[in-house]
Amino acid sequence: MNAKTEKETRGNKRKTLDSYFKVPSKKNNKPTATDKQHLEQKIIITPNSNNVTPNSSNVSKLDPIEYRLELATIDSSWLTRLEPELTKPYFRELKRFLKQQHAAGKEVYPLAQDVYSWSRYAPLHKVKVVIIGQDPYHGPKQAHGLAFSVRPQVSIPPSLLNMFKALERDYPNEFKRPSHGYLRGWAEQGVLLLNASLTVERSKANSHAGKGWEYLTDRVIEIINQGENVVFMLWGAYAQKKGKSLDTKKHLVLKSVHPSPLSAHRGFFEAGHFRKANKYLEEHGKLPIDWSYLPAEEADPLTSEFTNTLDPLTSKIPPPPAGA
Repeated sequence: MNAKTEKETRGNKRKTLDSYFKVPSKKNNKPTATDKQHLEQKIIITPNSNNVTPNSSNVSKLDPIEYRLELATIDSSWLTRLEPELTKPYFRELKRFLKQQHAAGKEVYPLAQDVYSWSRYAPLHKVKVVIIGQDPYHGPKQAHGLAFSVRPQVSIPPSLLNMFKALERDYPNEFKRPSHGYLRGWAEQGVLLLNASLTVERSKANSHAGKGWEYLTDRVIEIINQGENVVFMLWGAYAQKKGKSLDTKKHLVLKSVHPSPLSAHRGFFEAGHFRKANKYLEEHGKLPIDWSYLPAEEADPLTSEFTNTLDPLTSKIPPPPAGA
């Protein structure tokens, strides 16, 4: 994304998740055949790429109206593997729940376009490290789709601060604690920062737990587990339970207490997970993670090509092509 496009994207008004689950007006309840035909032609899944390429043979079978958020914002490398999961009853029930949240005037985080941002920052074929969180931060302007990460202008949360302290211990001469908690620099290197639940109501931690997200993120972990030589960092009982089926013969599974101030003093700082992860990656022919690479500038690989099929800020259905 060039500087101009990036600036324009940041300057646009960004809606919350509610917009994507708003019950359509009557005129949109029954999209015309032309609408659906146009969207089905335009929304293409290209494995391992964010680009949307018309006339590809690998066309998504998801309904372009019902799944407009997923089709527009999940990276195609993930969408090809997760598509069967999105049509299961639990996921449709989850979408109904989110519609109800909107109808009740609830404020839901993160922003709509950020719910699946983890998939765009860390496409499947690039994942080298997985860090599992529980649910998004529930304060205004904090969550943006990456576990433990907050936007640059937000104060560093206590758990993330303890992660930085652990890094200072692992790399006393190399790691310098940043002034922000924005972790896209890690994600872009293949660190998947995945929350078990992908949404939350404002000021209500774990308010969307048990609504269905856990099944989807379990599938994400299963897909990665099918590969090999990935490092999983499981901090705390919740993450360790979620990763209980990981194949320790094919992957490095690191366990510790959670970095929360309530538990970090019981061994988190001494665990050495960040250094152990890089040692393992190098031993298996992969580039180590530069944990110091944490640019503060906001950027998102949601390219203009990827959003041509749907305006992520208004959820408008694009008009049919001329002459259609």
